[in-house]
Amino acid sequence: MATQARELPPKQELPRDDGDDYEDDEDEEEEEGEEGWDDWESDGDDAAGGSGGLLCLFCSARFDSDGPLFAHCGSVHGFDFHKLVRELGLDFYGCIKLINFVRSKVRLLSPLASMTALSFLARLVAENKCWSCAEISQLEGKVPWAEDSYLKPFMEDDSLLHSLSIFDDEEDEDCGMPVVTGECSVGNGRSGELQGNGLNTIIDDCSDISARFEKAVTTESNGGDNNGSLSEEQTDRQLKITRASVTAKEIKKVDDNYFGSYSSFGIHREMLGDKVRTDAYRDALLDNPSLMNGATVLDVGCGTGILSLGFSSAKAGASRVVAVDGSAKMSSVATHVAKNNGLLYDENANTEQKGGPQVISVVHTKAEELNHKIVVPPNGFDVLVSEWMGYCLLYESMLSSVIYARDHFLKPGGAILPDTATILGAGFGRGGTSLPFWENVYGFDMSCIGKEVTGSSARFPVVDVLDSKDVVTDTAVLHYFDLATMKESEMDFTASLELRLPESGAAAVAGVTWCHGIVLWFDTGFTDRFCKDKPVVLSTSPFSTPTHWSQTIFTFEEPIAITNEKSVVGSSASVGSAECPAGTIRSRISIVRASEHRSIDISIETTGISSDGRKRSWPAQIFNL
Repeated sequence: MATQARELPPKQELPRDDGDDYEDDEDEEEEEGEEGWDDWESDGDDAAGGSGGLLCLFCSARFDSDGPLFAHCGSVHGFDFHKLVRELGLDFYGCIKLINFVRSKVRLLSPLASMTALSFLARLVAENKCWSCAEISQLEGKVPWAEDSYLKPFMEDDSLLHSLSIFDDEEDEDCGMPVVTGECSVGNGRSGELQGNGLNTIIDDCSDISARFEKAVTTESNGGDNNGSLSEEQTDRQLKITRASVTAKEIKKVDDNYFGSYSSFGIHREMLGDKVRTDAYRDALLDNPSLMNGATVLDVGCGTGILSLGFSSAKAGASRVVAVDGSAKMSSVATHVAKNNGLLYDENANTEQKGGPQVISVVHTKAEELNHKIVVPPNGFDVLVSEWMGYCLLYESMLSSVIYARDHFLKPGGAILPDTATILGAGFGRGGTSLPFWENVYGFDMSCIGKEVTGSSARFPVVDVLDSKDVVTDTAVLHYFDLATMKESEMDFTASLELRLPESGAAAVAGVTWCHGIVLWFDTGFTDRFCKDKPVVLSTSPFSTPTHWSQTIFTFEEPIAITNEKSVVGSSASVGSAECPAGTIRSRISIVRASEHRSIDISIETTGISSDGRKRSWPAQIFNL
């Protein structure tokens, strides 16, 4: 799904297109039902929350934004969220964990017990908020919400988690306040000195917060009085250790830019014109009638709706198709296209009129917020289809939305298309760089420019079509994803490539070959696990017909000599040089989601290994895509 400039420096913003020619008819795209597919009714933005808004942590009150909500929590329930965030130095993810922790504990309370017990929790946490920078680092993992399990929303479709703006007003603040060595605020107006094992005592107390809290809950439920005299006095020394690396406001901005970029018809023209891409999806959907006939289908990131309109519905025989897109403009476009082609579902039609080709509903939303827009039967889809792939497979991080949709909306055992993805790589030679071009520009030697451009390429990944003749090593698999079972955390991984020259065949070469870097691409599979009639493979390999994804090229700081021949025993030359070429190039590659939402960071650690076992390692290279 990725379409971008061919050289991608860090933190490049996607273009925006705020055209709204089609937005007048957005109301037509929201259709839903209570139990079955034939009875959907519009539910607007309040589908997931009754009267809508953000739900209080402790009661049924709802608010338009998180500011009034947290003010209410402080004044009514005695829970000062902002104070805890400041003084415990919680980052964005720490806030998410704390919210889910509190919601999980509130469920244990009766309505009559909640105020005093939660006030106790607030005070209890506040008792343990007073460490210096060094001491905070030792505390990591000790608070009762430190478990990663609290990153998972306790309350399904918790809008508060998507609306946190608590760090937005802190852009000009210092990262911390000075702390006098040996002293700390203990949360009740006193200063204490930590010596010996004093810190361990505090940590142990903090690690037992959960048990103490649940004990207080039990006391409250039994009618006991737990109105303790714990002081809530604010001290002068407030320690702020860190700010969130990713705030809800930043995520929203990136999402707006991301979805806005797909409002450009030029991008969709390029994707629709990618015959390899479009034919693969067409074949998978149209040539597998045993999968598609009568199926309910969810299309995540529908764009113009080609997968829903042309392949999943009228031709493939699906009984119901819900097409979801985060771009308001493209959702409206897809709605108009479906209507113009007689495929748009009409919720007002009577039962006798339903069941024809009018099976498509288009919903403007992110997959994670689908239940905010419509009500669907839980795990009610037979097939989940999405063209989610980006450059280097994972750029744009849309895979997380597909995994969310799979876990929440797909039937157990339902089909996800595609269902596998593999990242592959190989080494490329001099022809994969810009050096040959600059050496002869209309008869002039401009190789000085070529060297500078190549140096820049060693810092930024380049997205381009690499000629297959410039691939100099065998192909190797970097990483494999089973999309039917993988977890979102598996999007971040570290794996190794071992690259060698071909030993036989037309590609085999004698002597020394120079490897200038690594090229990565991906294949996605519509395997016979679900596509039993006709499995399909969509490949972006340099050995296949080029696609709009091209390949992603990572240039070494310096080229590495590689050979199939034996190294000279006793040579003092460096491995990877012309005098002592490597027999194997081993690259340890990490691909992780970057702190900037929807970006990825790639690190490459390269080692040359000679035929006699000697090794040479080069400094790690860090790329942002």
